[in-house]
Amino acid sequence: MADYILEMKNITKLYPGVKALDDVNLQVQCGEIHALVGENGAGKSTLMNVLSGTIPFGEYTGDIIYNGEKCTFNNIHDSEGKGIVIIHQELALIPELTIAENMFLGNERKNNIGKINWARTYSEAQTQMQRVGLKEKSNVLIKDIGTGKQQLVEIAKALSKNVKLLILDEPTSSLNEEDSKMLLDMLLDFKKEGLTSIIITHKLNEVAYCADNITVLRDGATIETISNADHNIDEERIIKGMVGRELTNRFPSREHNVGDEVMFEAKNWTVYHPVYTEKCVDKNVSFKVHKGEIVGFSGLQGAGRTELAMSLFGRSYGSHISGQEFINGKEVHLKNEHDAIQHGLAYATEDRKVNGLVLSDSIAWNTTMAKMEKVSDKHGIINVAAENKAAEEYAKAMKTKTPSIQQKVGNLSGGNQQKVLLSKWMFAEPDVLILDEPTRGIDVGAKYEIYCIMNDMVAQGKAVVMISSELPELLGMCDRIYVMNEGEMVGEFTKEEATQEKIMSAILASDKQHQ
Repeated sequence: MADYILEMKNITKLYPGVKALDDVNLQVQCGEIHALVGENGAGKSTLMNVLSGTIPFGEYTGDIIYNGEKCTFNNIHDSEGKGIVIIHQELALIPELTIAENMFLGNERKNNIGKINWARTYSEAQTQMQRVGLKEKSNVLIKDIGTGKQQLVEIAKALSKNVKLLILDEPTSSLNEEDSKMLLDMLLDFKKEGLTSIIITHKLNEVAYCADNITVLRDGATIETISNADHNIDEERIIKGMVGRELTNRFPSREHNVGDEVMFEAKNWTVYHPVYTEKCVDKNVSFKVHKGEIVGFSGLQGAGRTELAMSLFGRSYGSHISGQEFINGKEVHLKNEHDAIQHGLAYATEDRKVNGLVLSDSIAWNTTMAKMEKVSDKHGIINVAAENKAAEEYAKAMKTKTPSIQQKVGNLSGGNQQKVLLSKWMFAEPDVLILDEPTRGIDVGAKYEIYCIMNDMVAQGKAVVMISSELPELLGMCDRIYVMNEGEMVGEFTKEEATQEKIMSAILASDKQHQ
């Protein structure tokens, strides 16, 4: 008989109009890495919120058996007291505080009169940082380290709480492939030390690499638990459980009818950091996108791709910007984001929750907010009926899972939030759409639907720029791929020429030149 550290039995959670969890069962063995997979909205994060006490006892039905004991967690402190620690997809760190201050926030190291013992705080922080491979000093500010290292701080923070069961929700969604593998290898090392982990991820290659067992959720219900003892499971086998059918092709087919007409072009575009104005972020970058073309941008973290896109989109990033920008063959001088939208340029941010959507407002309001004049009268008063009609049409076309277009966007799953973000920009009717990490943190089924939307856009004669950290999707979707490294353009490949090896070789060759 298996030795279970956790059993969740018949867990059911209702929201207004939605059954988020429907009699879900989960069994996790001591010392294993257990993957929880499913499409967006399948209930994965909700189930973990029940386990962590974020959804308190009494707001769901069913039982949590942890280390053989029936538990009722009323808040996150209750679960952490038992050694259950959850790391959410959105990192809960305060940029202006140090690593050590973040690590022990709410769990302060105090002396016998209740004052914080700073020597102990920084010493213990340094010890936990060493465990996760962080070489920085514990008094460094969070804002001064990259996203990958911030993720390691979250893990070190969990270790400082004497964690026995570590839950990671999309831990690698913001990481490049190298950092992702390093994090997964760390989990495998922790497993050797006896730590149990539950990992939620849409990256099925990661599931195959590190998970011992895989539980599949679909539409709020448990479908199956698959053994991956040999760590060689076929990803298609997992997908079949997730979507309920075979997904024979990850990328929809498309006729590559790229026109001669250049829809967008940047020449010698140079951008400096908005705060550290002496730091050049993008240097003399030139590229173009033709009518009916999907152009990809590849590069490691810090390559300057997002900064380039934002600076082109109405100078929404940067300082001392120079260079030329052309839309439909005419040079434009875009002063702000509204100016960019009026000229037919749109930018779908990689950070949908902070810069892309207003989570406290409805799907309807978010769908039309980029170009409200389309649903307003000459006095600027919004026609609510027209707004609702437009939102209904886009929700249907995007297959957004929601009980109503009046639903707050913050209540949607990540994949459905992404669909609302795309709806917003489709409603604005751009000629050129820049998509920054458009499939980050969403499942294979939702990815396929977004790929189809991209194909529909270029079939209409529009142009798409796709920034992605996932090389397979760039290779599967793009007509051409530009490669950036350290703020410079270091390679360009046609669809026929491009391979993962050539792209990485271009980056490595650039690194050698900078040494």
